[in-house]
Amino acid sequence: MHLLDTDPLSLVQRRDAKVSAAVLSRAGTELAVSIISVEEQLRGRLAQLHRARSGPERVRAYGQLRDTMIFYAPTRIFSFDAAAEQQYGALRRVGLRIGTQDLRIAAIALSVGAVLVTRNRRDFAQVPGLVIEDCSA
Repeated sequence: MHLLDTDPLSLVQRRDAKVSAAVLSRAGTELAVSIISVEEQLRGRLAQLHRARSGPERVRAYGQLRDTMIFYAPTRIFSFDAAAEQQYGALRRVGLRIGTQDLRIAAIALSVGAVLVTRNRRDFAQVPGLVIEDCSA
């Protein structure tokens, strides 16, 4: 199982050739995303809508929101469940110096035994027991 971090997920959605090829080369393995990545993207889309001041800006923002929803429809999404919460609490007690959302993504990956596909080696490499693959290498 491979869990996509938000950054490479966004690049796949934008059809970045290098990252898309790296992610799609994992054929034969299951790909999934975390509910944290979904949250981050939906918050971004809703913020775009809030900032839209003209008709064309609103049309573009609603189109991006719709495209995001369509992208996620067939996608396996891992929840932040009790097991992830337990992992998250343990990681917080260790005192890692990485962002809260990244810690939550790492907790989900650990709780489901997934390899985290990311470009953020600097932060995620600090997480004990987390297996990561750099999709930009």
